[in-house]
Amino acid sequence: MAAVQTYTKTGNKAPAAAKLDKAVFGAEVANHDLLKQAYVAYLANDRQNLAVTKTRGLVRGGGRKPWRQKGTGRARVGSSRTPIWRGGGIIFGPTGLENYQHHMTTASKRQALRQALTLAHDAGKVKVVETFTVMNGKTKDMAKFLDKVEGQGRVLCVVSQKNPDQEKAARNIAGLKVTAAKYLTVFDILNADHIIMSQKSLTVISDWLTTVPKESKS
Repeated sequence: MAAVQTYTKTGNKAPAAAKLDKAVFGAEVANHDLLKQAYVAYLANDRQNLAVTKTRGLVRGGGRKPWRQKGTGRARVGSSRTPIWRGGGIIFGPTGLENYQHHMTTASKRQALRQALTLAHDAGKVKVVETFTVMNGKTKDMAKFLDKVEGQGRVLCVVSQKNPDQEKAARNIAGLKVTAAKYLTVFDILNADHIIMSQKSLTVISDWLTTVPKESKS
């Protein structure tokens, strides 16, 4: 078990340091390709497939043959919407039906999360707060708390379960994201400058990432 700096709910340093599960925050980081795969998978799975182009059959116009087939001295052409003409259709463009999803097994995802959390702990990014509460969802209270725990830049607050007050208080603070422990991602962990975790979230993360997953048979 590794010790880490702990704060009270008001942002003051607690007398006792929290203990981190070595299986989660002290994992062997030997497979950087797995981290990259999890990082890219997050971006790919979050991608919205909005790009759509028109083929020559979808472009309006071009029904009449521009000129007769023979006798003009010019190359034959059947439509002004041919892809090689300006204003024509697009060849092999996006149709909006492409699938950009990246699949990772549950075991691989959890291993990547353990490695990401280990790197964050080794870099001194991880801090623990005894209880993460924001009264009345005030942004001012959240900003004061972050100042006390030295949470500048991109801050990731991990709680056992989100509530409306936390989301409301964090909404207008640039670089701050509040997430539930079960929704941690490698992307958020690696991009954060500081990771502030509640005591309850540590228990949730430890139980979640140390449990052997049951993979479905395909």
